[in-house]
Amino acid sequence: MEAPLYPDVPLSPSASSGGQPAFWVGPRHLAGDDGLLYDAVADTLSGLGWTSLTIVRGRHEPHDTDEDRQVLRSTVLHISPDTLRWAQWSLVDEPFLLGDLPIAWQISARAETGSPLAQWSAYFTPDVPGEAVADFLVALDARDQPAEPLGGAELVLDAVATHGWLRDIDRPQAAATDPTFTSHLSLGDVPPLIQDADPRALTAQADEPGPAGWQAWAEPALGAPCLWAVSFGPSVPHDLVAAFASSLSSTAPVLRRVLPEATRERLLRAPAN
Repeated sequence: MEAPLYPDVPLSPSASSGGQPAFWVGPRHLAGDDGLLYDAVADTLSGLGWTSLTIVRGRHEPHDTDEDRQVLRSTVLHISPDTLRWAQWSLVDEPFLLGDLPIAWQISARAETGSPLAQWSAYFTPDVPGEAVADFLVALDARDQPAEPLGGAELVLDAVATHGWLRDIDRPQAAATDPTFTSHLSLGDVPPLIQDADPRALTAQADEPGPAGWQAWAEPALGAPCLWAVSFGPSVPHDLVAAFASSLSSTAPVLRRVLPEATRERLLRAPAN
C-alpha cells in the first residue's frame, strides 16, 4: 500500500478546490478527477476545435419567466468538425448507472455522416482521471475513420504492462490489474444498455455470450463501492482503448487539490509549489 508523503496535510474531498493547496499525486488511477471532470474534457475538446451545444429539455408555460421554467433534463453536447464523433456530458440527467455510479461522459462515433446511429459508445463515471479521458479523445480526434477497427486486445494489455500492471493469471489475454489489485481492466461481457452497432449485441440470446468489450474500474477495497467505472462498447477500436489505458496507468503524477476519500491514504503526494 502506498502512503502519503505528507500525511498531516488536510485534504477534504468535500471542500471547495479553490481554497485547497495543490499537490502532485500518484498513482493516477486512484487520484480521482479533482471535481473537474467536465472542465478537463471540455477544455481538451475546445482545443481540438469541437463545437459545444447545450440541450435543455423542460416545461415552459407561456407566462413563465426564465427563472420559473422547469428544466427536466440538461446536457452539453460536443461535436467534432466532421460530425463523425461526439461527446455528451450528461451527469445532471443520470440516464443510467455503471458500477452503481452515474454516467458523466458518453463518447460516441459513427462510420459516416449519412448514418444517424453511433457505431460505438464509451461511458465514463465521475472520478475517472480527466487526463485519461482527454487522451482517449485526442486519439479519437486524430483518427481519420473513428469506427474502423485497428489492432487487437494486445494493444491494451501491452499499454498497461509497460507501466507495471500485471496480467490476470487466469485470463492473461483479456485482463490486467495494477500492482495493488485496486484498479482493473477486463475484456468481456458488457453491462446492459451499452450502445453498440455490433449486430451480435442485438441477436444474442439471454443464455449466450454477446460481443466482448473492455471494462475498467477501481475498487478501493474488496467489496467496497467502486471509485469509478468505464465501459467501452464492443466496437470501440482497441487502439483507442489502449490510449485510455496507457494514460490511466501512467506513472507520471497529476495535479490535484481534492482527493477521493476512499483512496487518499493510498496516494503519494508532494506540494506543487
